Amino acid sequence: MGDPQPFRNAMFQPTRDRSTDRQTALDLIDFIDASPSPWHAVATTSARLAAQGFIHLDEAARWQLVPGGRYTVTRGGASLIAFVMGSTPLVESGLRLIGAHTDSPGLRLKPRPASGSDGLARLAVEIYGGPILATFTDRDLSLAGRVVVRTAAGMETRLLRFEQPLVRLPNLAIHMNRDVNEQGLKLNKQTELPLILGNLAEGEDADAQLRALLTTQAAVEAADLLSWELAVVDTQPGRLWGAQEEFIADSQLDNLASCHAATTALLATSLANSAPRATCVVGLFDHEEVGSESATGAGGSFLADVLARIGLSAGLDGEDTRRVMARSFFISADMAHAYQPNFPNAYEPGHKVRMNGGPVIKRNANQRYTTDAETAARFMRLCEQAGVACQQYAHRSDLGCGSTIGPMVAASLGIASVDVGSPLWAMHSLRESAGVQDHADMIATLAAAFQS
Repeated sequence: MGDPQPFRNAMFQPTRDRSTDRQTALDLIDFIDASPSPWHAVATTSARLAAQGFIHLDEAARWQLVPGGRYTVTRGGASLIAFVMGSTPLVESGLRLIGAHTDSPGLRLKPRPASGSDGLARLAVEIYGGPILATFTDRDLSLAGRVVVRTAAGMETRLLRFEQPLVRLPNLAIHMNRDVNEQGLKLNKQTELPLILGNLAEGEDADAQLRALLTTQAAVEAADLLSWELAVVDTQPGRLWGAQEEFIADSQLDNLASCHAATTALLATSLANSAPRATCVVGLFDHEEVGSESATGAGGSFLADVLARIGLSAGLDGEDTRRVMARSFFISADMAHAYQPNFPNAYEPGHKVRMNGGPVIKRNANQRYTTDAETAARFMRLCEQAGVACQQYAHRSDLGCGSTIGPMVAASLGIASVDVGSPLWAMHSLRESAGVQDHADMIATLAAAFQS
């Protein structure tokens, strides 16, 4: 008897047109490569939405929303909510919400990172979230994020990115680490992660060297550079790979692939001949990888604040607001673990998710994911409507299960919710892999959710 197969509806045969899958994957790569930090991801998304007529709203201003209107609002530079007002009253149709996150695990520069010794300038870093640290070694790394500068008009935030390889984390030669292939690469988080920036001449200051680079890139005088949030990023562009180029390799697929899928689905919905029946909302949040408990995270008030203002614009009272939530549906879109046959003991035997096998419904009895029987069935139906197959995933019982923004959003809003994702290899590596077909299938399914 062979291995158990992941769930697929045996009565349903996928029918979606595959002719544009490759182009969609290349567009995802362009999106990720333009978005090396959460702040860049929001800027890239905002530009795509603005190009299709979405109006930017200021949280500090009064809003005037109209039926069929398309809007965006940002908070903290790294979180964004976009929505299209539906054609029917909110109390009749409810909301269709999709949530994802803009941040990815990795390394962040400390506020005063530069130090010099032995003729080299080095940069101290903090670990953000749970990256696979070994994947940062021996790669062409750089810095990207935002800086705050002083101008004549006051403080100004500017995005910053070094395109060229700027820093590196060289591995220790095997001659000094003979057991590395048996014991695995282990890096001390304080002493062995500082990045090599460059040579230091006699008497040269490492901090001055870093500040010179930052001020030149930010086009500001050294005295006017106030603070920064900078991530360590890979400079290698994303690529298609595989015998038929059926896979995608890039950094930050977790979770910019879901951000791209949700945004693309919303754009497709907003560009249809008529406004969607239900009001459609996409929320892209920062800080998921570190718990979401922030003003810009999904555990904060951002989504609730925006939904409240949508309700106020529609003249809803307290009871109507609760009626809307009872008719709403939330899809928490994050990546899912694809089966890697080199490590069979890492997976639940009956839930081997296949790459390019379709969107994945994620289940956990302890509510690490929000999916229940009814919301799973609802998502299965959306997959059928989109003409794609779907799969189900559960974690091994003897391994700790990750979580998403789903539980906190569902709990705070009291809304029916499902956790889903596209299959992924090497989650939290600096270089992850996903499926070309899976990404297009996820977009089609999310578009079907907006049209439901």
